[in-house]
Amino acid sequence: MNELIQDYQSQQPQGGTLAQASSSREMEEVKGQIFMAKQFPRNIFQSEQRILDNCKRESLAKQAVYQYPRGGTKVEGPSIRLAEVLAQNWGNLAFGVKELEQREGESVAMAYAWDLETNVRQEKIFTVKHSRKAKGSIQKLTDPRDIYELVANNGARRVRACILGIIPGDIVDKAVDQCTDTLRGNGDKPLKERISNALNLFKQYRVTQDMIEDKFGYDAGAFTEYDLVELVKIYNSLKDGMSKPDDWFDKDAKKRRSDNSLEDDLKNSGEKPSENNKGKQTDGKAVKSDDSSKDVQVEEGELPFV
Repeated sequence: MNELIQDYQSQQPQGGTLAQASSSREMEEVKGQIFMAKQFPRNIFQSEQRILDNCKRESLAKQAVYQYPRGGTKVEGPSIRLAEVLAQNWGNLAFGVKELEQREGESVAMAYAWDLETNVRQEKIFTVKHSRKAKGSIQKLTDPRDIYELVANNGARRVRACILGIIPGDIVDKAVDQCTDTLRGNGDKPLKERISNALNLFKQYRVTQDMIEDKFGYDAGAFTEYDLVELVKIYNSLKDGMSKPDDWFDKDAKKRRSDNSLEDDLKNSGEKPSENNKGKQTDGKAVKSDDSSKDVQVEEGELPFV
């Protein structure tokens, strides 16, 4: 009788046994996580303080908020990076992406976030086609690495939604406000230098300074901290693939003149234009009057020192 049982077991497919063992192992891991969460519950006030402390880091604040246009208005919210920081510091929260099935030409995956203390769970099951739009045509993906990255990118956005569905909204709002304050209060470099660095980052997307100025409606020299924060949000949106340059900027924007007129320069300096200087301009540059050339006389072969 024992020999018959052994023969029957040896004839059974090994896949079912392995799947059962894997399922049992995962169940034990989940039980262990729940047990530890009950033994060491989170302190909400400490978790909130840890989140706000992390939001004071400039590197995180620059990536904390995304922004993209829709229907003539701006849509913004916490980015994927900020959602990960929220989950890590909130504590006792399991989150991630699992690929449930990979079929011919598509993958079925699940994004989830699970509060192990309160047993509140958010999950989203979605299908990702193994294709990508490139140069106006649909490109089919066959490389396993490309497929993995495509599923991971699509899953990251669903994970963010799951995390934000678990963590209280007021904590998320405080984190976003703290990141904005961090960007405004960065005094390591002058504002003009930070704006210049931000404008240079857009060159890789073929976005010129004239296009940015046309969007804001005024010259970059008049940008404030608030404009810099919005500029960083747009850059993060482009970098994360949430939007395209055409969604934000007009490529046909006219180039603004770099030099102001003589009258505007005199107004900024608090002086009134004289009658001799009025109307004497050539290609945007002021023409000196005859009297001004008599004020300073330099002998030939010498350099004037100011």
